[in-house]
Amino acid sequence: MTRWQLAHGRHLDLGAQSLLMGILNVTPDSFSDGGEFARPERALQQARRMIGEGAAIIDVGGESTRPGAGAVSAREEQARILPVIEALSSDGGSLVSVDTYRAETARLAVAAGAHIVNDVHGLQREPDIA
Repeated sequence: MTRWQLAHGRHLDLGAQSLLMGILNVTPDSFSDGGEFARPERALQQARRMIGEGAAIIDVGGESTRPGAGAVSAREEQARILPVIEALSSDGGSLVSVDTYRAETARLAVAAGAHIVNDVHGLQREPDIA
C-alpha cells in the first residue's frame, strides 16, 4: 500500500480499495448538470448528498472544460469555488479537490481548505501550479 500525503495533514492510502470522487461543477454552463449547482448553497447540498452516497472526495470546479465552453477569469473561477471549498473543508468529513489549471487559484483553494489539486492540463498550462 502507498500513502499519498495531502494538504492539511490528510492522506489517502492507495491500494486494493477504490475511492469514489464526486464531481461538483459550480458553473452556470456545466455540461453534466446544466448549471444546477452554480449557487453555493445548492453546491453544498449536492456535495453533502454525494458524500452521503459514498463519495470520499469532492472535486470542485469553477470553469467548464466542455467543448466550446467560454473561458472565465481567474477572479470569477475563484469567486465560484472558494466559498464552496471553505464550507466543505470546515465540515471536516470528505477530502476536497480543486479542479483548476491556474496556479493562483490552486494556491487560494489549498489555503481555503482543499487537500488535492486536480489539473486537467497536467501541469502544462501554468507551470507554476506544480
